[in-house]
Amino acid sequence: MKKQQPQISEDKILETSWELLEEGGIEKFSMRRLATSLGIQAPSLYWYFKSKQNLYQRLANQVSKVILEEFHSDGDWKEQLTGLAKTVRSVLSRYPCSTQLMMMTLPHEPDIIRFTNRMLLCVESTSLKQEQKMQVVTTLVNYVFYFVLDDYQHERNVSAILKDQDVLPGDEMIRLLDSMSEKDAGLFRSMFTNGLFELMGTDSAFDFGLELILYGVERVIQEQEK
Repeated sequence: MKKQQPQISEDKILETSWELLEEGGIEKFSMRRLATSLGIQAPSLYWYFKSKQNLYQRLANQVSKVILEEFHSDGDWKEQLTGLAKTVRSVLSRYPCSTQLMMMTLPHEPDIIRFTNRMLLCVESTSLKQEQKMQVVTTLVNYVFYFVLDDYQHERNVSAILKDQDVLPGDEMIRLLDSMSEKDAGLFRSMFTNGLFELMGTDSAFDFGLELILYGVERVIQEQEK
């Protein structure tokens, strides 16, 4: 007797996947947990997705689609890259573990390809060589990915410390720094006590890092056009 396809939608699978990623992170995500949440047997998921990696590809494709829908900028290459970086950061911050998914998947989905192509179009008008244009967008997107990922991981680390030690991470850090010499930790201690590390993950920190990248690209263009 021929097996019947389970009565569940692909959209529901993707929606529930995001909920599980929000709940337990990508480390605890599994096809078995997903099936349990959906009230079906794990093998039924394979009617829709050949593997967990295939599911990750579709989730990353969904994120890429949202980025494309929300990105609107018609200025010069700097304005376009700035708008793109801010859009990517905004979308990634709203979808749990989306940064990891984007980094773990290949551009083998239509909207991921469209996203990559749109990034390249931002610098197409410049005098950069083709390989340099690819390097520009790769550097930019990697900056955004790691900025969002670092902020996400920092929040998880703080939560873990509070859960395990019931002590504020800042208090623990001060005790550690006080036990170290000026030579080994002087500058770090000064920045920490002045609250400079609290700027990490903020809009101003993101904008400054983005400015550094764009300034570097502009200098390369100027040097090549001499």
